[in-house]
Amino acid sequence: MLDDADVSRVLAVAAHPDDVDFAAAGTVAGWSAAGVEVTYAVITDGGAGTGTGHNREQLKEMRRNEQVRSAMATGVTDVRFLGYADGDLTVTLSLRRDLCRVIRQVRPQRMLIHSPDRNWRRVKTSHPDHLAAGEATIRAVYPDAGNPYAHVSLLANEGLSPWIVSEVWLMGSPAPTHIVDITDLLDLKLAAVSAHATQTAEMGNLRELLQVRGRRAARDARLPEGRLGEDFAVVSIA
Repeated sequence: MLDDADVSRVLAVAAHPDDVDFAAAGTVAGWSAAGVEVTYAVITDGGAGTGTGHNREQLKEMRRNEQVRSAMATGVTDVRFLGYADGDLTVTLSLRRDLCRVIRQVRPQRMLIHSPDRNWRRVKTSHPDHLAAGEATIRAVYPDAGNPYAHVSLLANEGLSPWIVSEVWLMGSPAPTHIVDITDLLDLKLAAVSAHATQTAEMGNLRELLQVRGRRAARDARLPEGRLGEDFAVVSIA
């Protein structure tokens, strides 16, 4: 596992607006505070979000704006939207190419992505778009991003030379291997998640919900009583 001191750039790839914030806003806020440059790449347009009473086009614009505001709460100013249709995501060469492009542009040492493996303990983390995003992204990480013969137009036409990502952190993994203590970052996580009003307005006490999830992750990792955590599976791409 990389030492945080050796990480200057992180790329977080999410299927939908709000995915990174629910899973990892505390962790991202900690990285940003330490001077790490974090970029978000949001694959879908968020237009299939529910419970808002708005049509799909209105919802896409609302969720894009929410994600930008949410990212600011965790110190992230570089947010990129790939514009794929929400709810229809599949693993395609086009998606792998678009993700490879962002990887070569950002050139991160560490990436934060969805787990491609279904989590039967927390099924809602395994939305079909999440699984497709995780699989497409890990293929873009390896072998695509580091291979000059993959998606050759990226190098030939856009000048994007290969890049090897050192480490990937999986969100929603059924087998987490690493816990980040976010107890002191709860207010920042709450601000980030609250910015997604189209998704959270009917959730009731959002702070309590985040505390429950954080305590569960901390308990599984045997952190001291009262601590809050976010969990990940960390994979080396060496």
